[in-house]
Amino acid sequence: MTLVMHAYAYTSPNKKIVAQTMPKDKKLVVSYTAEKNARQQKVLELADIQFEELTFVRKVYDDYQMLEGKRLHCVNEANEYEASIGNNAKIVVRLYNDGMAFRYEYSNLQNEKHPEEHTAYVIAEGTKRWMQQWSDGYEGFFPMTTTATVKTLAGFGGAMETDEINTHWGYPLLMEPADGVFALITEANIERRQSGSSLFNKGEVFSVVQDQNDLMLNGNWHTPWRVVIIGRLGDIVESTLVTDVSEPCQLESTSWIKPGVVSWIYWAYNHGSNDFNIIKKYVDMAVTLKLPYVLIDAEWDEMDKVASNEGKTIEDAVAYANAKGVKPLIWYNSSIGWVNGAPGPKFRLNKAEDREKEFAWCESIGVAGVKIDFFSGDNQMNMDYCQDLLESAARHHLLVNFHGAPVPRGWQRTYPNLLSTEGVYGAEWYNNVPHFTKKAASHNATLPFTRNVVGPMDYTPCAFSDSQHPHITSHCHELALTVLFESGLQHLADRPESFLAQPQEVQAFLGQLPSVWDETRFVSGYPGESAVLARRSGDTWYVAGINGTDEPKALSVPLGFVKGRKHRATLFADGELVSDKQRATLKTTAEPWAISTVNEMPAVVPCKPRGGFVLVLRTYIN
Repeated sequence: MTLVMHAYAYTSPNKKIVAQTMPKDKKLVVSYTAEKNARQQKVLELADIQFEELTFVRKVYDDYQMLEGKRLHCVNEANEYEASIGNNAKIVVRLYNDGMAFRYEYSNLQNEKHPEEHTAYVIAEGTKRWMQQWSDGYEGFFPMTTTATVKTLAGFGGAMETDEINTHWGYPLLMEPADGVFALITEANIERRQSGSSLFNKGEVFSVVQDQNDLMLNGNWHTPWRVVIIGRLGDIVESTLVTDVSEPCQLESTSWIKPGVVSWIYWAYNHGSNDFNIIKKYVDMAVTLKLPYVLIDAEWDEMDKVASNEGKTIEDAVAYANAKGVKPLIWYNSSIGWVNGAPGPKFRLNKAEDREKEFAWCESIGVAGVKIDFFSGDNQMNMDYCQDLLESAARHHLLVNFHGAPVPRGWQRTYPNLLSTEGVYGAEWYNNVPHFTKKAASHNATLPFTRNVVGPMDYTPCAFSDSQHPHITSHCHELALTVLFESGLQHLADRPESFLAQPQEVQAFLGQLPSVWDETRFVSGYPGESAVLARRSGDTWYVAGINGTDEPKALSVPLGFVKGRKHRATLFADGELVSDKQRATLKTTAEPWAISTVNEMPAVVPCKPRGGFVLVLRTYIN
């Protein structure tokens, strides 16, 4: 792209990102330059802008610590500009080194509805993009397409393709507007009195539409930040822009917040959390594997009704876990989404006084955190309710995991007791639909470049055995997901019998698995095909890769950033594959593990179809 010199141009501090207003066409064009003196590539176009030029306001510098995420120490900087867009209204635009963020600010509102927004992204037909059809739980695939003309999916889990064309899309949206140059569209920093938004398209124009907000506004008000992360794939994966623009931590004390790995009942036993003896099995597994947490899922309020429990209740289950040194987490229905026919406990958190009473009880009996499920989308009521829950939980030192909920928008910085959010088509869908089986590998290789970019993701990885519907990913593919997918509470999906049958090296790996990362590096891959990431915890690097295809693939592992020290390296790789007559043309592993000590870091790691690997590099001194 060649800049039009008569237009107004604005840059990021590192000069790689340029925004250019074109008043005649009412456009703002954003470009990216990968290297110095290289040609600028057009990345994004905003249509129907309401200003001609921007005025420089200040330099913004972000330097803060996180308690979980892709990195603990986050640094970024931006040039901030603004322009008037009418009476008592302006747009504020920040050009960061890895993207753009902008929002609309209003003053002197007098009992008015929230103003209509005019943000519209133009995504040209023919552009590669990975888009998720919107749903209130953000549970869907991100198939690659080059067109906005995609048929709507309907039915349970989106199993049925209809004749209608879908026009409603959820965040994030990833696109590749130029070869090797990407942009990821999302939003960040939802505050009180705000709703979330999503994208509606008419052809090439994707408009930001705020969800329901019935409040009448007075005084000052602004929208959340509209965020576009820009750069190479590594820039997308490693970006912290969503938290960079979010409000700093609101909690007075955070010393009690401890991320960790969780044993989880639901995947193997849908109704197992009302069974005291099954809960004991998962607590005991956590003890053996040295996992810090166990999640007691839905229906624990019915435990005393199960005859085999002999009168045992949730308090007995919590006491058993604590006595074993395992911290229990328990599940609640938010009671605003799926209520009728849904599991309980219900209606315990909706009113402030009930919520405080319930969370005080949790704290008193030794519950460490809560999983809250079944929200109803992006509307302002949900957004405020989520913040009510986070603040109340923090007062009682409870960790939080939102399930059946929208994707993260930066609350993990503002409320660091929020350690994970679902908002993803995860492994629990092996319980529900047969079509997840064949699509899972490619889907898994897409998530590091889409959903997991914006925040912690409770996919519930690592299943070596089968649930209701089989998985055809390899054992090493499953193990790699525990590193590849970032979540402050990393729930392990499989049953105790399966985990405890694995080699001791695998069990030790799970017992030592971090859920907090000092830094994250993109290593190689492409959405839907493969993904290799490296995450560092202290002096140890965990390098994980997966093959998202149905063919063997050698994954590139350039690790030039791991240098200057010697490492003891352990490689978990795919074993031999054989035909499985019971699964027709599908393949499975005869020897699921190839575990070895590696003297030199490999340049490539061969993977089986739908396979994977994990390389653990521990620093040592002679």
